[in-house]
Amino acid sequence: MGKIKKSIKKAVALGYKKDQQNAPKVLASGKGESASKIISLAKEHGVPIKEDEDLIEILSKLDLGDEIPPNMYKAVAEVFAFIYQMVNETSVTKK
Repeated sequence: MGKIKKSIKKAVALGYKKDQQNAPKVLASGKGESASKIISLAKEHGVPIKEDEDLIEILSKLDLGDEIPPNMYKAVAEVFAFIYQMVNETSVTKK
């Protein structure tokens, strides 16, 4: 029997200030316990979370403070659209 490779949890937090930045920046990145802390803090502060292992793998290779590269704009835009939709659905439900 072959060994089953257990994947290590990873997390990346992005932020974007349209008046100050050209593209979203990496605000936090980590794996294992650090990833758990990033996720925990996001939940604690009501920050929406989108799971996408392939995108996390790519984003986790960027340094803190780096803007995402142009070839990733579409993928990250889809994440921001997902989050925008989640936030709007939540605010409508709470009314």
